[in-house]
Amino acid sequence: MGERKRRILIITPSNLRKQWHQELNEKFFLPCYILEAKSYNAAIKQGQFRPFESSEIIICSYQFAKSKAADVYAIPWDLVVIDEAHRLRNVYKPSNVIANTLKMALAGKHKLLLTATPLQNSLLELYGLVSFIDEHTFGDLKSFREQFANLNQEQVFQTLKARLKPVCHRTLRRQVTAYIPYTKRLPLVEEFTPEESEDRLYHLVSEYLQRDNLQALPSSQRSLMTLVLRKLLASSTFAIAGALTSISTRLKRKLGKQKSVESLEEELDQDYEALDETAEEWTDDELAELLTEDDRVALELEIAELDAFAALAISIDHNAKGKALLKALGIAFAKAKELGAAEKAIIFTESRRTQNYLLRLLADSPFAEGIVLFNGTNTDDQSKVIYNQWLERHKGTDRVTGSRTADMRSALVDYFREQGCIMIATEAGAEGINLQFCSLVVNYDLPWNPQRIEQRIGRCHRYGQKHDVVVVNFLNRKNAADKRVFELLAEKFKLFEGVFGASDEVLGAIESGVDFEKRIAAIYQHCRMQEEIQTAFDQLQLELSLEINESMTRTRQQLLDNFDDEVREKLKVRDEASKAYLNHYERLLMQLTQYELNGRAEFLDDSSFRLQKQPFPEQAATIPVGLYELPRRSGEAHLYRLNHPLAETLIAQAKMRTLPPAEIHFDYQQYDGKVTLLEEFIGKSGWLTLSLFSVESLDQAEDHLIFATETDDGQILDEEIAARLLTLPGNVINQVQTGLENTSLEVQTQKRQLEIQRTISERNARFFEAEADKLDGWADDLKVGLEREIKEIDRQIKEARRSAVTALTLEEKLSGQKLIKSLEAQRNLKRRSLFDAQNQVDKQREALISVIEGKMNQSTRSDQLFSIRWTIS
Repeated sequence: MGERKRRILIITPSNLRKQWHQELNEKFFLPCYILEAKSYNAAIKQGQFRPFESSEIIICSYQFAKSKAADVYAIPWDLVVIDEAHRLRNVYKPSNVIANTLKMALAGKHKLLLTATPLQNSLLELYGLVSFIDEHTFGDLKSFREQFANLNQEQVFQTLKARLKPVCHRTLRRQVTAYIPYTKRLPLVEEFTPEESEDRLYHLVSEYLQRDNLQALPSSQRSLMTLVLRKLLASSTFAIAGALTSISTRLKRKLGKQKSVESLEEELDQDYEALDETAEEWTDDELAELLTEDDRVALELEIAELDAFAALAISIDHNAKGKALLKALGIAFAKAKELGAAEKAIIFTESRRTQNYLLRLLADSPFAEGIVLFNGTNTDDQSKVIYNQWLERHKGTDRVTGSRTADMRSALVDYFREQGCIMIATEAGAEGINLQFCSLVVNYDLPWNPQRIEQRIGRCHRYGQKHDVVVVNFLNRKNAADKRVFELLAEKFKLFEGVFGASDEVLGAIESGVDFEKRIAAIYQHCRMQEEIQTAFDQLQLELSLEINESMTRTRQQLLDNFDDEVREKLKVRDEASKAYLNHYERLLMQLTQYELNGRAEFLDDSSFRLQKQPFPEQAATIPVGLYELPRRSGEAHLYRLNHPLAETLIAQAKMRTLPPAEIHFDYQQYDGKVTLLEEFIGKSGWLTLSLFSVESLDQAEDHLIFATETDDGQILDEEIAARLLTLPGNVINQVQTGLENTSLEVQTQKRQLEIQRTISERNARFFEAEADKLDGWADDLKVGLEREIKEIDRQIKEARRSAVTALTLEEKLSGQKLIKSLEAQRNLKRRSLFDAQNQVDKQREALISVIEGKMNQSTRSDQLFSIRWTIS
């Protein structure tokens, strides 16, 4: 639906925008643009008052699309893609503001919803997603609930499955392993025991954070800031030392009535890079409080405590977990070598200060060579050197985008691939980069959000990975809560092992990773004794067992999964066909390029050339001279493709050219290969025309090339032979001055046009029948709901009559008769309402059918591209 269209919108969680941008650019060479508040406002200032209107694919977040709903509604999108669409599954609830706002903004637009798990534990969520795509697949919410309440009945189950089939297409990763190979995940757990000083620091800071009243933390952000400090405390003594010093300094300024330059959130954000992403969904309900005189006394005491904590943290030179890292790297690298993988590792930490500690630690170890840092800014000296060398190396090529952020990321990843051994990354490395060449993931700090962990591992464990991926985690032997968190992530979510790691079913079943993170944080905050911790985690595990419900998982699989063999067969056909088409169009593109660039380029082979002269001086910036390859095999080459500016300009130039009738001699002997179909026509001559036949129907335009070919002795050649004829080497002998006298080719062309129109009509008829069936089901759903209400009143009338008959007193009998009359009047009113409603539903159905009929009308256009007189020898 979106092929060759340009009004395309992609709505995705904010943390996936960069990855979408990178994948579209690198994998599919599609021009795209991330639209956010900054770029939106810049466009407005420049006089572009409709920033969503662009020839590029627009990528934006859910929140941004919701905030600009009027702009989104105003654009006639050809296609809207919504990633992680299970976020919309509660759209049937009026309280879900984002989902309902987007539903209204995207009404009537073609939509593609992408999700691993379309429902959690309620079929109403499935109703919500389907209604987001098409409100006429089911009736209203009430009729859906009544009709599909009991899926244990086979007929009800099959009815729902049939209704879902046109709108829900599901392919599981296990079904595509023959065509998209996945390797395994191998877990490695390294336990460590903190030194006495580390353990004392942990308990002192932890107890401090559990106090009811703290001057250091803003009341409005108490829960969020506590989470961040706990994560820094678990990361390293260096991370928490820096945070404690910052907090103490801020309190001293507060006590001296000095205005702090930055908020606590801004200061912590400099170290804990995941803060923005976490704060996006993390809300506190408390209000800020004013500072009282009593608070000032408490504040001085608190400053003294914080300074003491910070002094203790600074006095600790080495961390037990750091020593455990060195040991784990030795084991993991040996495992990687055993598997035949490159000895490369990415180490994830949640703190920049910990990142610097790990750099110092590894610099004095056997792993000192080839270390590269990756974080949100990359302002360190080594990153600058790598970046400048990368710019110089790729100067003048399309590898350089002009965006320092994007190019820095590419430079660091290239360095890690080609020269590096270890990348130490903060959360900035958990999205938008592809590290298939690395097969060792080290979670030095383990997030409590399972979706973030999966994202990290997915940098290496993804399509293109050739080796099993080793995932290293660390476990504090002295911390009961840490142990239980790891147990939940490893056993319940199954993040660290298996062919796929976290299953689509399980990760999608939790509403939000942030919600899970909050529940973990609450246990750390409120449970002091080991027994309390165990009880709280037992309860959380029980709740997770209910959320990740086995019976609902089975229902989901039966209801939504296609048969494995059917999926595999389709994928096999598509896989083979796509490779054939790709090779065919690559050859055609190179042949056209060679003709159009005659004298301006040196063609090295059938897939590369060196552009020597600028063919279009006005486009020198986008079409540089130099080496072009299809596909790209060397770093300095430009990647040549259909939507490269050079290819687009050459194709446009070729399409504008008028082709007069000509006589062409085709030389079969010069053809590199064998075409059996043409051998019987060697020595013969004839005429050939090629026409472009365009048909517009159902708001879609499609083009067809029609060959008409005939030999001089009257033999008509089918289109496959005609197309093959044009693949032979040939020379133009002379121009043909007169038009074709033979009308036979015109008859062939018209016949083929009628066949194409008939095929489209038959396809449209099938579409019309499917739409009519869908609308019949929708109308029946609404009518059944109304009829059920009348049946319920009939039941109440019968019950009232029985009660009246058995009544003992006159008053009871009269009261019963009044109730019967009231119910009968209500039933009569419902019947009239039913007839009116049924008529209204039928009118709505007919109106929708009329709209579809109007769209099915065909408009056509035919243009003859060229005609030739041909000879084969």
